Amino acid sequence: MAKKGKKYKAAKELLKEKQIYTLEEAVALIVKTGTTKFDPSCEVHMKLGIDPTHADQTVRATIPLPNGTGKKTRVIAFVPDEKISEAKKAGASEAGSTELIEKITGGWMDFDTAVAHPTMMKELGKIAKILGQKGLMPNPKSGTVSDKIEQVVSEIIKGKIEFRNDKLSNLHNIFGKLSFGEEKLKENLKTYIKAVQDSKPTGVKGVYIESITICTTMGPGIHIETAKI
Repeated sequence: MAKKGKKYKAAKELLKEKQIYTLEEAVALIVKTGTTKFDPSCEVHMKLGIDPTHADQTVRATIPLPNGTGKKTRVIAFVPDEKISEAKKAGASEAGSTELIEKITGGWMDFDTAVAHPTMMKELGKIAKILGQKGLMPNPKSGTVSDKIEQVVSEIIKGKIEFRNDKLSNLHNIFGKLSFGEEKLKENLKTYIKAVQDSKPTGVKGVYIESITICTTMGPGIHIETAKI
């Protein structure tokens, strides 16, 4: 196991052993536990009481964070030719149909999110495997397939994120940058947690949110009390 640096150890000392904090206390602490010279991201990790082997217990949705993520997101749009200008005006780094598909077939993957107009979905079958392996295939459930391309692109760039449970029933997302400060981080985190609560599958029995941990990039984990939440 890699040794922890002095800054990490100093940040860790701010936390009490096995202590669970309120959301407000946890956010106040995360502002003090940054260990990097750069502006680190603030991460939230949640363990859910779901059975991911059951299709009806998948937790997946999108949510616009009120203060964004602080991360620049490169969005491309698969659209009919008449909507290319609209998509680029909204902020898409690339937009198009056949030519864009051929570009990706050739190995180009310089983007973070892909959105598509419904009329383009049949054409995307040619690169579905390529996009799917990277988790980039547009999907109606994630809000990345829409006839309102300008709105979707704009929302993603401003800070709309997707959350989806992994095979171990966990969620992992960024909810801001350390430089946001306590209030903005708190607002983003509360918005995120509420969205997860609202996405609880009807088939889930017992405890839904089992644990919540927040941390900065390379910083120590801070455990949040889930009972009151």
